[in-house]
Order: sequence, then structure tokens, then C-alpha cells
Amino acid sequence: MATIRDVAKLAEVSVSTVSLALSNPGRVSAKTLERIRGAVAAVGYVADPLAQSLARGKSRMIGFVVGNVGNPFFGDIRRELENYALEHQHFVVITDSSGKTDRERVMLEHLIGLKVAGLALAPSSFGPDYVDFIQSLKIPMVCFDQKVAGIERDFVGSDNYLAGAMLTEHLLQMGHRRIAFIAGPQHMHTASERYRGFAETMASSGVEVIPNYVVDGQFTRSAGYEAAMRLLIQPERPTAILGANNAVALAALQAMQELGFNCPDDISLAMIDDVAWSNVITPRITMVVQDTLKLGGIIARRLLHRITNADSAGEPPQDFVLAPKFVPGNSCRRIG
Repeated sequence: MATIRDVAKLAEVSVSTVSLALSNPGRVSAKTLERIRGAVAAVGYVADPLAQSLARGKSRMIGFVVGNVGNPFFGDIRRELENYALEHQHFVVITDSSGKTDRERVMLEHLIGLKVAGLALAPSSFGPDYVDFIQSLKIPMVCFDQKVAGIERDFVGSDNYLAGAMLTEHLLQMGHRRIAFIAGPQHMHTASERYRGFAETMASSGVEVIPNYVVDGQFTRSAGYEAAMRLLIQPERPTAILGANNAVALAALQAMQELGFNCPDDISLAMIDDVAWSNVITPRITMVVQDTLKLGGIIARRLLHRITNADSAGEPPQDFVLAPKFVPGNSCRRIG
């Protein structure tokens, strides 16, 4: 197997010059860089990123830790982070915690053991023990999506309160008063804020939130389906359902169709977050969406700033919260 010494010998330069050319090509002359790259190709040298990490004390790898890599929301953010990282000679390592705190902790410890340069983390838990663990990690980090009280790190996310409030106001403006809410786990920042936006908008309009119209969908399709079924078999059904995320809203639409209800003629539906191919779903669901590309761009720039600027360790953490966008569909019918 070819080594960096073989490259240096063929290119007639020092090993340190080869290392510099491969890690930071802008710091060597064009002529030297061309000669080194030619030597790399000739001997078939492939750099060992782990060895480079151990030698430098850190790598050019960035850890990306989320609860569900299959969620399109995380996919869009990962893509933006990866594109920006590559432009700055960094690479993204993707891990999926399945929303489990213990699994997330193991992944974080493993990534740190690999000397990653920084971490982009969508937290999966909360509480003092979890906060202490995250705070103990001496590494550049940006948290996103889930805001956890006590974690003093840069945070990037959307205004989830506004997301819930916007859709609730839309349904109220269309004459709905019996509005059901399929919620997410209330220990999660996104879920609690979306519900708060719903409840406070209802209250400010003088409309009572009916207790048995608020059901827990756990942000999953299976729990959302069961929650929707409980709503739809009530003697006095809601006239509209607001899904706290796309999974529970699509589950509600499935439940409506299976029970023979028409959306929106029999019951209206609105949801937070988009889904792939939403333009071919019938009816097209009225929704509020997050600007995932912009979120991903902010995460990428903030994290690379923390990684590449030695003075950034002294900068206080900042929050970057973006307003979501209302996207009208034809799943909500005006009543009254």
C-alpha cells in the first residue's frame, strides 16, 4: 500500500509539504500542487482520515446526529450542511439515534473518539443529566430543531409557536370552532410550542379548547392513526383536525378515508411540515412549512465558524429562529 512518503519521494518534496498540499492546497504553489497530485495518482496513495485525525488532534469530519435520518426535514438540512462543509474541506458523518437518549449518547461519545471537528445535533432528550452531558462536551457544536433548556450552545430552528398559531387562525377564519389537535410528545420543544400556539390562539379568539379533541399522536404515523380514529368515532366529531406534524396529519387523512369521510367536505385537515410529493396528495393539504434549506445553511455556516475560528470559543451562544411559511391547499372548507 502506498504511503505519504512514497508520494513525497516521487514528487521530490518533503512529507510535510505533501501533508500541507492535501489538507490545505491553497497554501502551496500551483506548480508544487500539480506535481504532488500527479505523484498521488501515480503511486495510488489514499489518505487515511483516521490517522490524520490522530496526528492533528482533530479531523475534518463533522458529526450529524438526528433522531430519524429518513425524515425529509433532516434530509434537506443534512444536504445543505454537507454541501457547505465540502466547500470548506470538511465531511459529514451521519448517525441516527432513533430518538433514544442512550443511543444518542453512545454515538456522540464515539464521534468524539474519532476526533470529529464539530457536531450538528438535533437533541433527543431533556433534563439536568442530559444537559450536563451535552455541556460537558468540549467541542464546537450547533443544536437545531429541538430547543433544550439549559444547553448553552448555538441553536437553529423555526418558530413552532407561530406554526401552530397560523394554522389555528386560518381554521378559525374559515368558521371552524370544533377544532381537534393531534399533538406530539409534550416534553419536546417543537411539540409543546406548536400546541401552545394552537391553545393560545383559540383562547384569544374566545373559543374553548375541547379536552377530548386534544389527543397525543407522538409525532408518529401509527400513534397519529389511532388518535385520529378516536376523534372520528366521537358522537360529535370535530369539524377540523390540525396535525402537529406531517406524519400524524397523513395518518388522519388515511383514517378519514377508511371510515368513508371526505376531506374537506366532511372534515377539514391542516398540518405542520411538508412531505415529499405533497402536490399529488388529494386533497392538497393546507400546511405551514419550515425553510429547511435556509435552516441547513445557517447550521452549516455557524458550525464551520465555530470550527475554523479559534476565537469563537469565547463568543456567547446565539439563537437563530426562522418564521415558517403558510402554504394554502384545498383540504380546509369554509363553514358557517
